[in-house]
Amino acid sequence: MNRYVIFKPREKKKRARPYRLERTLGIPYYVVLITLIVIPILMMALYSFQTERPSGVFTISFTLEHYISFFQEGLFVRLMIESLYLAFLATALTLVIGYPLAYYISMSKPRTRVLLILLISAPMWINMLLRTRALQQVFEMVAPDLLGSNLAIVIGMTYIFLPFMVLPIYTVLSKIDPALYESSADLGATRLQTIIRVIIPLSLSGILSGIMMVFLPAATTLVVPKYLGQGRYLVGNLIENAMIQQGRFGYGSAIAIILALLIMASLYMIKRVDKYQGGGELEAE
Repeated sequence: MNRYVIFKPREKKKRARPYRLERTLGIPYYVVLITLIVIPILMMALYSFQTERPSGVFTISFTLEHYISFFQEGLFVRLMIESLYLAFLATALTLVIGYPLAYYISMSKPRTRVLLILLISAPMWINMLLRTRALQQVFEMVAPDLLGSNLAIVIGMTYIFLPFMVLPIYTVLSKIDPALYESSADLGATRLQTIIRVIIPLSLSGILSGIMMVFLPAATTLVVPKYLGQGRYLVGNLIENAMIQQGRFGYGSAIAIILALLIMASLYMIKRVDKYQGGGELEAE
């Protein structure tokens, strides 16, 4: 007599509801997010639409005079365009230098990898002002004529923000399955073809993260143009001058809002290029 064994499919276990303690772990993050980011942005937006009043007087009003006066000043518009242009050059240069460096680190031995990551991140432990002044001394000894030029500012931005480009790209590259390299070689692809057709598309999320982490601070930096640009004014210095020296918080807030909108639009266009959202992993069909 034949016996048949009936296998019942295993029932999926219901995921246990998270403990209340686990749900509360995110509270400090949201407190910091609301206190240090959301509220200051809302206050800045509010100030940008307020009429300038004497100190100590607060009134609620609505005006576009700060935005109108900014666009009426051709010099200030040119400063913003120049700031975005120099930030774009610095971002492109950090990408050209940082991607091969991140790829080399990801392909190194574990001990070498740790040492290289330490060397890349070590300058971040030093204050930005000290690093900029040190680079200024190097320029004064080697090429004093470059101080005050766009090249000196771009080099300074690249030197300061290079780790912010290398680290996210390295993180993504280190998670790529090594079997993909072997599979590409078995299919007849050269090393260069593998990098262009396999590695770069899979690391696109890291590239975009690096671009955002470099472009944002480079467009608003204060220290680099002040010391390497020999006191040149960029949009960050313009905002500082309007708020701190002139006390025009509404005008400075309006400039910051305009700059933020332009940067957000640029990053949105860049983000649309990201077709691989898996952080280095391909989704199974």
